[in-house]
Amino acid sequence: MLYEILKALHIIAVIAWMAGLLYLPRLFVYHADAPAGSPQSETFKVMERRLVYAIMEPAQGAVWILGLLLAWRGDWWTSGWFLAKVALVLAMTAVHHVFGRWRKTFEADKNTRPARFYRIWNEVPTALMIGIVFLVVLKPF
Repeated sequence: MLYEILKALHIIAVIAWMAGLLYLPRLFVYHADAPAGSPQSETFKVMERRLVYAIMEPAQGAVWILGLLLAWRGDWWTSGWFLAKVALVLAMTAVHHVFGRWRKTFEADKNTRPARFYRIWNEVPTALMIGIVFLVVLKPF
């Protein structure tokens, strides 16, 4: 029963983390078009900061802790699908930290990238998520 509880909590944390990873670059798209110092820009700064610190950071931590507990309980350490999944989750974590740096750039009113740049990056977490889900569900190797 413990394994199933850990899995449910892990899925909940993944959903929360993914929501943030999909929403934050969308906020960047709109923020990039807002003049620095404008009321809209200041609102985006608050929204971005709260999203990162109230949702994304705790969810990412929970995903990692619960995922490692699941790997331990399921003895997945040497499974090929699990190692591939870990590689993709590491990439997702790197994307998370890149988004965090970009948020700080917006916070300092130093963004120079166009909205299109963030539209493209908005797709990266989706691509990683698709790979992770297929690995977990199919366990192809």
